[in-house]
Amino acid sequence: MARLLLPSGRSLALGLALLALGGGAYTAARETPLFAVRQIDVRGGTPEVRTQVRRELAPLLGTSLVGLDGSALTHRVAALPTVVSAVYDRTFPHTLRVTVVPETPVAVLHRGTETWLVSARGRVVVRIPARTSLLLPRIWVPTATAVSAGAFLAPADGGAAARALALVGRFPARIATAALSHGELSFRLRSGIEVRFGDPTDVRLKLAIARRALLLLPPGTTYLDVSVPGRPVTGGNPQVSGLG
Repeated sequence: MARLLLPSGRSLALGLALLALGGGAYTAARETPLFAVRQIDVRGGTPEVRTQVRRELAPLLGTSLVGLDGSALTHRVAALPTVVSAVYDRTFPHTLRVTVVPETPVAVLHRGTETWLVSARGRVVVRIPARTSLLLPRIWVPTATAVSAGAFLAPADGGAAARALALVGRFPARIATAALSHGELSFRLRSGIEVRFGDPTDVRLKLAIARRALLLLPPGTTYLDVSVPGRPVTGGNPQVSGLG
């Protein structure tokens, strides 16, 4: 019959001593300036975004890399209106490295006289001066709409339009405005043509059809309706025709 081998008293004492030593070393590293943060290295995003992140994390300077609360750090950075997410790395002895994924502006939101950058996720990034970022499509909302940096727009208040613009990719025409009105999504092109998508579902498929159809439009076309993806319809003055 096999005998159960138990550690000797000496082995147990040695193990407990090593455990205590390790715990003491960890505590010492947390409480002493041995691994204090002296540099915050931010990567990703624009110089402005990196500056914002460094400013947000400045209170961590002088604290211990060992005792760093990584979860709180990443949540703190991701709360910035210009940032989607962040990851961090401890670069001993004194550097905290943070890599961010920035928000991607896809439109300019107009609320009365105010203009704001809006991201691909429908998030309000920052208020900007009027008549800037002229190459981006415009989204118009009523003056009563709640808009603040870092907030996510409701679908009917520009959110659905922004997320649709994020899916555009290469489009054969410049988009002037995007809107969701009475549950119907539409783009107005710089050429004056209106692209109608119907309800904001299957947007990626509808966009693919619109890309092809726009290359085939006859002169005088005023709108392209791809709300029924299998049957795109064009309209003009005075007649309506299908592209099927």
